[in-house]
Amino acid sequence: MTLFSSAGPEWIAPGACILRDFASPYERLLWQDLQAIVRQAPWRHMQTPGGQAIAVSMSNCGRLGWVSDRGGYRYQMEDPLSGIPWPVMPASFESLAIAAAAQAGFVQFRPDACLLNRYEAGTKLGLHQDKDEQDFSQPIVSVSLGLPATFLFGGLKRSDPVLRTELYHGDVVVWGGPDRLRYHGILPLKPGWHPLTGKLRINLTFRVAG
Repeated sequence: MTLFSSAGPEWIAPGACILRDFASPYERLLWQDLQAIVRQAPWRHMQTPGGQAIAVSMSNCGRLGWVSDRGGYRYQMEDPLSGIPWPVMPASFESLAIAAAAQAGFVQFRPDACLLNRYEAGTKLGLHQDKDEQDFSQPIVSVSLGLPATFLFGGLKRSDPVLRTELYHGDVVVWGGPDRLRYHGILPLKPGWHPLTGKLRINLTFRVAG
């Protein structure tokens, strides 16, 4: 018996795919563990190096956490709000990330960082690359919970054409290999209601950061 859905990958690029509804069977456990994380490391709006507040509120779990402030973008072991280590990555999170990566062909993936993003109606994430990690040979695993969102998947240059696709509760996107540094983002979230997350969309993004 496997923990997560065995639906086949929906390939959107040679090294990128969507695993539809992959995480839904264990949504309750994921949600329960998420609440424990944010009790220890509460949601916060980080700042860009230019001093602007990031619209999406964030937290982290794992050995390393992604941080943005006037000092730049980076990973660090301590939560800057508390000065203590980020919460340990729950077994449910780690198992999901490893299983999803393996389904996409990345069988060596062992994440040491998970960035948590909380979207409210109207919030978005502009096109960007995940390039603060040390090892680009490892993929990104991105889990969607709650309200649907339009995912933008571009090229290796910001000016490249962008694929738009809807992501729904339980969908997991994995990208790596030749597509590891593609630009990606989320269009403004539309208002709605989901039985698990209410008015929110939650995204869990797993990386090998250190």
